[in-house]
Amino acid sequence: MTTNHRPIIAITMGDAAGVGPEIIVKALADSTVYEGCRPFVIGDAKMLERAKGIVGADLAVRSIQSAQEAVFQPGSIDCLDLDLLPADLPFGKVSAEAGNAAFRYLEKAIQLANDKQIDAICTAPLNKEALHKGGHIFPGHTEILAELTGTQDYSMMLSAPKLKVIHVTTHIGLIDAVKKINPDRVYKVIKLAHETLQKAGYSEPRICVCGINPHAGENGLFGYGEEEEKIVPAVEKAQQEGIKVVGPLPADTLFFRTVRGDFDIVVAMYHDQGHGPVKVLGLEAGVNITVGLPIIRTSVDHGTAFDIAGTGIADELSLKEAIRQAIELAPKRS
Repeated sequence: MTTNHRPIIAITMGDAAGVGPEIIVKALADSTVYEGCRPFVIGDAKMLERAKGIVGADLAVRSIQSAQEAVFQPGSIDCLDLDLLPADLPFGKVSAEAGNAAFRYLEKAIQLANDKQIDAICTAPLNKEALHKGGHIFPGHTEILAELTGTQDYSMMLSAPKLKVIHVTTHIGLIDAVKKINPDRVYKVIKLAHETLQKAGYSEPRICVCGINPHAGENGLFGYGEEEEKIVPAVEKAQQEGIKVVGPLPADTLFFRTVRGDFDIVVAMYHDQGHGPVKVLGLEAGVNITVGLPIIRTSVDHGTAFDIAGTGIADELSLKEAIRQAIELAPKRS
C-alpha cells in the first residue's frame, strides 16, 4: 500500500483528565497502525508527553501547528497542538478547562474534515459533565458532530465482532425516549442502517428492529400499543422499498439471534437497550460510529475512566479497533 493510499486520520484527545492521552500513546506506539493510515493527534502535546512517561513509551512527540506539517512516522506522534491545558491538569477530576479543550479538539477536526485536509476523525472519550462546565451543552460527541456539520438525520451505531447496533434515540431519559420514538424516526434509522451496511459491502443487509416493551408488547399485553403505533408503520414502509427488515421483535432474544448470524444489524429503540449487549461482548471490542454525517467518525466505546486515569493501565484495543474501522470507512485518496 503506497503512502498516498493511506487515509489521513485525525485522532482527537478527548478529555485529557481521563485515559485519552494514554490510550492514544499506546495505540500509536504500534508501528503497524501506520501501515494502514496516516494518523495525527489533535490535542495538547504536553499531555501526550506526560502520558508517554506514564505508559513508558519510547516515542517522540512532535508539536505541529497545521495538518500539513505532520510526517506520519512510526516512532513519533504528530500533535496539532492547541495548547489549551495546564501541564499539571489533575487526573480523574471534572474540569471546565478539560471539557472546553475536548470540544475545541473536535471542532478543529471537523473544520479539517470539511476542508478535505483529513479523511476521517477518530475520537477519544470526553466527559459530559466537564463538557457542560466548559460551556458546551451537548449530550456527547454525536450531537456536537451533527450540530457542527448541519446534519439532521444521523444515528449512533455500535460495532463489535458479530454484532452491530444502531439507535433510534440515545442520550435522553427513558420516558423521553419513548415519547421521541415515532414512525418517521424509526424509518430513517432503518434507512441509515441499510445504506451504511451497503457502503460497507453488504449487498442486502438483514435488519431487525427491537420492540419497546417486553416481548415487543405481545399484541398489546404489555404497554399501550407503542409497537403498533411507532414501529410497525416504519418497518412496513421500509419493506415496501425492498429493504430486508423485520420487527418489532423481542429485544431479549434479538441480540442473541443477531450474534448467532440471523441478522446483520439491530435497530435499538433507546440507549441502554442497544449499548448493554454490545458492552457485554467486551469494552475493548466495541466501536462507536456516527452514521449519516458528511464525514467519517469512529470512536472508542468506553468513557474517560477517571478512576484509572494516570495509572497507565488503560486498554488501547478499542481505540485501535476504532482506527481500523476508520481506515475501512474513509475515502481513499489517489
